[in-house]
Amino acid sequence: MLREALPKIVTGTLPGPKAKAILDRRAEAIPKGIGTAYKAVIEKGEGAMFQDVDGNIFLDWIGGVGVLNIGYSCPECVEAVKEQADKFFHSMFNITTHEGYVKLAEEMNKIVPVKGDKKKSMFVCSGSEADENAVKIARNYTGRPNIIVFTGAFHGRTTLTMTMTAKKAYAVGMGPFPDGVYRAEFPNLYRAPGNMSEEDAIKYYINKLKEIFIEATPYDSCAAIVFEPVQGEGGFIPAPIEWVKAVRKICDEHGIMMICDEVQCGWSRSGKMFASQYFADAGCAPDIMATAKSIAGGLPLSAVTARAEVMDAVTGGTIGGTFGANALSAASALKVIEVMKRDDYPAKAKHIAEVGMKRFNQWKDKYECVGDVRGLGAMMGIEFVKSKATKEPDAELVGKIVQEAMGHGLMLEAAGTYSNVIRFLCPLCVTDAQLEAGLEILENTIKTCAK
Repeated sequence: MLREALPKIVTGTLPGPKAKAILDRRAEAIPKGIGTAYKAVIEKGEGAMFQDVDGNIFLDWIGGVGVLNIGYSCPECVEAVKEQADKFFHSMFNITTHEGYVKLAEEMNKIVPVKGDKKKSMFVCSGSEADENAVKIARNYTGRPNIIVFTGAFHGRTTLTMTMTAKKAYAVGMGPFPDGVYRAEFPNLYRAPGNMSEEDAIKYYINKLKEIFIEATPYDSCAAIVFEPVQGEGGFIPAPIEWVKAVRKICDEHGIMMICDEVQCGWSRSGKMFASQYFADAGCAPDIMATAKSIAGGLPLSAVTARAEVMDAVTGGTIGGTFGANALSAASALKVIEVMKRDDYPAKAKHIAEVGMKRFNQWKDKYECVGDVRGLGAMMGIEFVKSKATKEPDAELVGKIVQEAMGHGLMLEAAGTYSNVIRFLCPLCVTDAQLEAGLEILENTIKTCAK
């Protein structure tokens, strides 16, 4: 059974003949701008594994870039979608109400850790749309134009979210960009200036944020501060809780909305259903949360949740979209919530993190090229450098590791401002044997490529 299989390459080299033929057709039919980093053509997937059209079996540590926390082809989600498909595919929600949307909103309002006793949720299709709607809601509620985002941030590929995104490789030739978006330094403790202690580094980054209100936007013109509890594309950098407390205090004192972008770090990945739960437990919950990716097990869906007074202040007709909480996606999402609660997916993430971080820290001590390991739950990153002393990023090494590992059946993806971080986004249903196989492939690959 593929769900229990281990990585196996049967074609010797990649891509195999069938995959190559399809990739050649892709090159002819599809814009180069979409990009393709991997010579893989999937035929079917189960759990943390997929099989390509040539019969090669891969362990997937990318998981659709965080979409497959519940795994490929979760049987219960498949059945839920089939059952809904027998009734109807779609009903635009602001035309005809369907109960799936209502039930999903009710579930989100129970589990999303934002400020307020009474909450409301809305749905769109992608992480970019969720982030953009979160900003629209904050601007509408506060009556203010500006937002603050951070270095290392990734928020999407719409015009607004490209502006919010730090790495401008994602926005080449796409300007002009909208005004009112200002950038502060994210608290990357590994790359803090000098040899600061963690405490001093957090103070430094808090002060850098406060400077934005002097040099970029006054407090009373700022609608929201937007950040990822764990940066994704930025290199899997967790926001330190003391820094989050300071952000929350600034927001409370000046009527600013704190928005958490949990598009990638949500849905059990962090060791809780949402990483913002750690903030809520520490008394610094966000005002608005955007989430997507793993929400519906692979179907397109995203959500924005906030307290009722914030959501109900929004001008009618300014938020939403045609396919938000499409009936099939809503059915799958309801099943995702049920299964993740029942099978304690946050505990699965914690177990994976315990196994993975133990090994990663051993590699940090063992290999000069491993500069830092970090993460929250099973959202883990390994930063590769040319020297521990200089911390010079080594993107070339990471590129070699990604390609070498693929040749042994392990799918990896790079991240980080300098593309020198290997990120771990394996489905949380991975078996212990599969996890061990992946760790062995990765360490052997590091040895080979670092020579």
